Amino acid sequence: MTVFLFWAFAFVLFLVASTVGKRLGLIPIVSQLLLATLGLPLLMLFWVEPHWQLSGAELVAPTWLRIMYGLGFALLLGHILTDVVELRFDPQSLKIALPSFLVPFACGTACALFLLSEQTPVGTLALGLVFAITAIPVLYLYLQAIDYPVAASRRLMQSAILIDLLCWLLLGLGQGSLQPSTLILPLLGAFLVLPLHALGLRAPRAYSLLFFVLLFICEHYRLNALIFGIGYLACLSRLEVPMCLPIPALWNRRLQHTVAIPLILTFGIVQIDIHQALQGFDALQLGALLVLPIVSKLLGNWLGLSWATPSFVGASKWRESLLLNIRGLSEIIFLNLLLQQQLISPALYFALMLMSLVATLMPALAGLHRIPLTTAPTPRRHHAEH
Repeated sequence: MTVFLFWAFAFVLFLVASTVGKRLGLIPIVSQLLLATLGLPLLMLFWVEPHWQLSGAELVAPTWLRIMYGLGFALLLGHILTDVVELRFDPQSLKIALPSFLVPFACGTACALFLLSEQTPVGTLALGLVFAITAIPVLYLYLQAIDYPVAASRRLMQSAILIDLLCWLLLGLGQGSLQPSTLILPLLGAFLVLPLHALGLRAPRAYSLLFFVLLFICEHYRLNALIFGIGYLACLSRLEVPMCLPIPALWNRRLQHTVAIPLILTFGIVQIDIHQALQGFDALQLGALLVLPIVSKLLGNWLGLSWATPSFVGASKWRESLLLNIRGLSEIIFLNLLLQQQLISPALYFALMLMSLVATLMPALAGLHRIPLTTAPTPRRHHAEH
């Protein structure tokens, strides 16, 4: 009963944080990141552990909660992957994306090798990808909030999609290399689209519902959800079958903001031993994990934007570099996946969450004070307001 009360209280806290943040002009994910990174650890440290005598392991142990987590994870990952596979090739976006991915990826890999020597090969790959990733949904909201030119916005979004496609695909292949057998069932699930289409199934909603069900099954049984998701959506794209939400768009947004995102964030944070996390790194390691991902990503963005032609007359490479450095929801899902697969430690998870928070706030704090971090309408029906 105490575990249930904790989770009910956590959901209320996120609702309050989002409401207060909205009044202050913050998009929901920023308010939620602030609460998860700064508020929840203090709640665990000063109230839940000493007064309720509950550990993080006990808080995430109930079967009903793990089922809820799997459903929320499938919902959020499914929407991110839906954005990722909608890539439309643009040479200028490719010029931006390559340095924006390669420079931070190389920096993250070097950081794992020389500063965090205990990392496994796949963990080293994963850290490099965390350094490189860009949050597609949050980037879109920032671009809408500052009324960025349509063509320039499209180019930045396509660059972010290309970067994230590389990140998700490489992580999926890296995870599969640990247990090649876990690739077989997800690939069979992805290719299930082909015989169903050959048998005459044409309803997009049926394919979409099947996608989220199979994504949940992959996550629940620790199969390779990334390879399944990318493969399934690539097959749908090849067959020209559109994706659509299994539930109405309005209810989907409400479900994500009130349940799925708070659940994903809390599920990861409460598993961290705060005492161990604070002592998990020395000053050099912690400083590197907070600074190097941001600096290397900004450098890669700058090089890519310098290589590409300007998106419009007077375009600022500094502003666009900051925008492409946004992390947010994509990185949260990425980090939770790495933590659940034990590819990163809880201390590393916590440090990278702090970095994600700083990077997401930078466009508003580092000289772009006129940007109101408010929500905006989405360009496609399936796109969630993260």
